[in-house]
Amino acid sequence: MSGTSLDGIDFCHVTFDRKNEKWNYRIICAESEPYPSEMKEKLNNAHNLSAFEYAKLHSDYGAYLGSKIDAFIHRNNAKPSFIACHGQTIFHQPQIGLTSQIGSGACIAAATGIDTVCDFRTTDVALCGQGAPLVPIGDRQLFGDYEYCLNLGGFSNISFEDGVTRRAYDICPVNYVLNSYMRSIGKDYDKDGELARSGKIRPELLERLNALPFFSQSGPKSLGREWVESEVFPLIDSYEIPLQDKLRTFCEHVAMQISANAKRGRVLVTGGGAHNKFLMERFRTVSPQCEYVVPDDLTVDFKEALIFAFLGALYIEDIPNCVSSVTGASRDCIGGCLYKGTR
Repeated sequence: MSGTSLDGIDFCHVTFDRKNEKWNYRIICAESEPYPSEMKEKLNNAHNLSAFEYAKLHSDYGAYLGSKIDAFIHRNNAKPSFIACHGQTIFHQPQIGLTSQIGSGACIAAATGIDTVCDFRTTDVALCGQGAPLVPIGDRQLFGDYEYCLNLGGFSNISFEDGVTRRAYDICPVNYVLNSYMRSIGKDYDKDGELARSGKIRPELLERLNALPFFSQSGPKSLGREWVESEVFPLIDSYEIPLQDKLRTFCEHVAMQISANAKRGRVLVTGGGAHNKFLMERFRTVSPQCEYVVPDDLTVDFKEALIFAFLGALYIEDIPNCVSSVTGASRDCIGGCLYKGTR
C-alpha cells in the first residue's frame, strides 16, 4: 500500500479465513519502507509528466514495487498465494469518469512470479461511482465492533453502518496538507503536532476553510490532490501568517470536520494521523460525545494495507469488494485486475 502522503510502501503479510460467513484475519508480519528521495520526487510530480513519461513511470514504478515486494517475501520467508497492490493514485476525478493508479501489476507479477491483483478503483468509477473509499467493506467485515472507523492519512475518511447499509466517504484532507507545509521547512511531518500546538487559530481562515462547498455535500463523495491544490492551498496561502498558525488553524478545521461526521460512540482511529498527539487531543476536546480509540501500532500503521489485501482476497474468491452504497456506483462490483505469475 502507498498513500497520497507518499510516506513510503507498507507491506503486510496476512492470512484470512471465513467461518459461518464471518471473516477473520491474522497479520503475520508487516513493514514500512520510506521512498528514496528520487522516487518520491517522481511520484510527487507524476501529474505534470507527458503521456510518454507517465506511461514509462507506470512501468518503472511497477518494477520498483515488484523488486521491493519480492525482497519482503524472501526476507520473511513468506509464501503468499497472491499479491494485492493498490499502486499510487495520480489522478482522481470520478466526476468525469477518471481515476488512475500507476504501478504496473504485470511488472509486479513478472518480478515476483506471483499472481497480482491491482487497479481496484477503475470498475467502480466506470459504474459512475466515486472509486473511493474502498476500505469500508473491510471495516464492516473485520472491525464491525466499532460505531465508526476513521482513517487519517493524506485524506480522512469514515465508514459506519446506517441501518443495514454501510456508508462511507472522504471527510477532509489531513496529512496531505500538513506534510506539504512541513516540507517547506525541510521536514517530512510535524512530529506529535508540536509545531501546530505552538500556533494560534486564525478565526477568519478557519471559517473560510469550513465554508468550502465540499463540506456541505452529502455522500458518497471523495477527494483528490486536484481539489486540495485548487481550493485549499490557495485559500491558506492567501493569508500572510506564520507557518505554525497555518498548521494550528488547519488542525482545528480537521477536528471540526471530524466532529461533524462522527456523531456518538466508539471511533477506531488508524492511519498516520493517529500518531499526531495534538490532533487527537483536539478531536477529544471538540467532540467529547465520541470515544476515540487508537489501537496497537500494527493496526494503526497497517490497517489500510491489511484491507487492500482483503480486497484482493475477495477478488480471488469472486466476491464483490466495491460497495455501491459507499461509492454511489450503479451496482456493487468486483474491482480489480489480475496478472498471472509464472509460479
